[in-house]
Amino acid sequence: MVEVRVPATSANMGPGFDCLGIALNMYNRFYMEEIKEGLVFEGCEDKFKNEDNLVYVAAKRCFEKIGYKPTGLRIKIEGDIPVCRGLGSSAACVIGGVVGANELAGRVLNNQELLDLAVKVEGHPDNINPAFCGGMTVSISEDNKVFYNNIRVKEGIKFCALVPDFTLSTEKSRAVLPKSINYKDGIFNVGRTALLISSLNNGNFNLIKYACKDKLHEDYRAQLIENFYSIKEECQRLNCLGVFLSGAGPTIMVILEEEDKEFCKNIQSFLENLQSKWKARELNIDKEGTVLNNLKQII
Repeated sequence: MVEVRVPATSANMGPGFDCLGIALNMYNRFYMEEIKEGLVFEGCEDKFKNEDNLVYVAAKRCFEKIGYKPTGLRIKIEGDIPVCRGLGSSAACVIGGVVGANELAGRVLNNQELLDLAVKVEGHPDNINPAFCGGMTVSISEDNKVFYNNIRVKEGIKFCALVPDFTLSTEKSRAVLPKSINYKDGIFNVGRTALLISSLNNGNFNLIKYACKDKLHEDYRAQLIENFYSIKEECQRLNCLGVFLSGAGPTIMVILEEEDKEFCKNIQSFLENLQSKWKARELNIDKEGTVLNNLKQII
């Protein structure tokens, strides 16, 4: 049996739409073993215990690529990453599936092949790469292959995820985006993406509040998230370094100075006055990415 631990991710990161992502220390664990026959799921809701389960879908794609046919499969999921909240839960499932299947099949695919396959299943690389590699990454896809680079983030920051009790599907949040963008908006985001990367890399954290601004997706998706702007304004009032919509939302991600001990407590007090329930969760950068373990015991 194999265990695959995959971190949560926050993608888009302000102006870095569909290219910037960062791994955070919130994890899903996937356990996979070959059994005599059948398909058995544990640890997930009944509605996910079928062949449409994303972990199984990804595992099946991996087995097919390798040419391996398991006699049967048991999958157990221990999930801490909330589903449909913009924290990379689907990317975690995909990576758990392909990495677990590859290990059961004899570790046939290398890391690049696993990445390329995971992106094909997931559809885009901005969550997949940081979840697989750890840390912050910039990613693109070209000619059916993924190209990425890790970005060194200087010590001194942490994150606070503001997670609501309601979900928002990627499909719905994609549907509100425009078919084309204004040329000035493109320039706006290109400059701020470069500024954000350089600010995080060299420790000029005072520039993050200018670099985190976006004109490609956030305002369009904000209409789907109750109290988005009031929450964002309160974060800025509480002197955060930066605030942005995490992935497709609805989670709002906040960048903080490492020594800030009051923000999470203060923003939680503000959130408790809203109609929807929100939870502030302090997080740090995960630098390990996906971790694979071989286990002897049976689930």
